[in-house]
Amino acid sequence: MSDDSLAWLGTAPIPAAPYHDPAWFDLEREAVFRRSWLQLGHVCELPDSGSFIRREIEALNVSLLIVRGRDGEIRAFHNVCTHRGTQLVEEESGRCGTFSCPYHRWSFGTDGALLAAPDFDRFFVDKADCALPRVALDICGGLIFVHLGTPDKGLRDDLGPYATMLDGFPAAQATTFSEYVYEIDANWKLTYDNFQENYHLRFIHPRSGAPAVGEDNPFGYPVKMGFHGPHRTQTIWTNPDPAPKPVQAQSFGRAARFAMADGTAGPHSRDYLALFPNFFILGSPAQPFSHTVWPIDARRSRGVIRLYWKGKDDCASRRYAREYAMASARDIHAEDRDVIEAGQRGLNSGALKHIHFQAQEALCRHLFNAVDERVQAYRAERASATPPPVSRAEAMA
Repeated sequence: MSDDSLAWLGTAPIPAAPYHDPAWFDLEREAVFRRSWLQLGHVCELPDSGSFIRREIEALNVSLLIVRGRDGEIRAFHNVCTHRGTQLVEEESGRCGTFSCPYHRWSFGTDGALLAAPDFDRFFVDKADCALPRVALDICGGLIFVHLGTPDKGLRDDLGPYATMLDGFPAAQATTFSEYVYEIDANWKLTYDNFQENYHLRFIHPRSGAPAVGEDNPFGYPVKMGFHGPHRTQTIWTNPDPAPKPVQAQSFGRAARFAMADGTAGPHSRDYLALFPNFFILGSPAQPFSHTVWPIDARRSRGVIRLYWKGKDDCASRRYAREYAMASARDIHAEDRDVIEAGQRGLNSGALKHIHFQAQEALCRHLFNAVDERVQAYRAERASATPPPVSRAEAMA
């Protein structure tokens, strides 16, 4: 893409404080994470009636219970008993017909309704008013999203054309996945940005990332980028003359053949979707991974990486291809982590007032712009809602 075509994103230096300042992070929690669709799981985790998963969103002090009901619908609730607030479920996942509070045994159905409570006649409320607090949930491409506020538009409307793309990604047909989770001493945006630009490939990944660069494109810059609202996409460049190691060629070749046989090799094998605020996913059928970067505090975050698969490991060859795909993903991310944390330490020092993005770091700038827009709007909203100060005369009246 030409630099001029990305000029609308701006070219000015980016303030550094949003990458380390706790006060800014407090604004992001409410302006961004409580007001956006957040990707939390996959439908394959909830195969049966009563299947459930628990998800923690630490930045918001929220625990969620996501359940497939008897009617097949998947719903999300706050994981909190409506009697006195005790958290209902401690298990990370499982299957259960009812959910009983460990404190006083209030019991709830898979649809969130209060079914029974000991000696309930002595309370001053109806059971119908004691259902679990429900959270907005929607599904696209097999992926589960929740919204902790009041969404101004549905998930598919929010994603626009990217919803259709997501439907065509391998994850949409997944029946299982591999996962690993890591914690990193770095702001969530700084962590996320590392995976939105290829400028660093030739320096940090000269071994693991070699097939992604070439003489015609020494930095491995994407073929194209796209933007829709706060979301973005890029199409990864294909090296016409790659030189993978024999083991790479063998494992990814097998993975590609399995993807063809499974029908997961769709039209988006080189496409990458970055969905606001903290989720991105790759359409590669050989290494169909997603990555969610959750904030913990202003200077720490947690990454959840998944590789989605269709069908079981029905032969050693398939198992090998999947294991290699996961191992290589771990390998690449391990190479990234030290340099991301080094960047955070530098920013924490306060030595920089600004950082700089070049044209091919446009996705990073777009994320910053989207976050900044939300934070500024939230600040204005709070300012307009603040009552004027009470004068001394008024206070004495």
